[in-house]
Amino acid sequence: MSGDQDYKGSIDYRSSVDRCSIQQTLDLVGDRWLLLILRDIFRGVRRFSQLHENLGIAKNLLTSRLNKLVAADILEKIPYQAAPVRYEYTLTEKGRDLSPSLVALMKWGDRWCSDDAPPTVLIHSECGTPLEQTTRCPSCEENIYPSEIRSRPGPGQTKFNNSKAVNNQ
Repeated sequence: MSGDQDYKGSIDYRSSVDRCSIQQTLDLVGDRWLLLILRDIFRGVRRFSQLHENLGIAKNLLTSRLNKLVAADILEKIPYQAAPVRYEYTLTEKGRDLSPSLVALMKWGDRWCSDDAPPTVLIHSECGTPLEQTTRCPSCEENIYPSEIRSRPGPGQTKFNNSKAVNNQ
C-alpha cells in the first residue's frame, strides 16, 4: 500500500488495543486529577502544598497521581529542601509535549461548557495576542478541518480489519 492512498478500512483495536495511541495516552493521563495537576503545573505551580491547596485533592490521591506522572516520565521530581525533604515537580520533554492536548481540551470546554465567555485566555507572552489552536498540514501549510482528516494504518499497527470504514462521510 502506498503512503499516498486513502485508507478506507478500520484498525481492529479489539485485538490490538495496546497499540492504540489514544488508549495508551488515556492510561497515562486520562484521569480527572492527573489532568488538573498537569493544568496547574503548566500554569507554574510546582510544589505539593500549592497543588494540594489549589486542587482541594486528598493528600494520598495527590501523592499517588504525582508518583504516576513521575514514573511515566511526564514530571520530574526535584528536591528543593533537605530537612524535611520536599520536592518541586517540573515537566519533562514528554510532559511539555502534552501542552497541545490540554489546550485542545480547554478550547473545547470554552466552546461547549462555558456559559458566556472563557474563564482563561491563553496569550502569546511576547505580544499579548490571544492564541488560536489549529491543525496545520506540514507539507502545504494549510489549516486542516476535521472533515479533511483521514486515517490509515501506521508503522506500529499490525492487525487490520478492512471490512469497516473509519472515515466520517
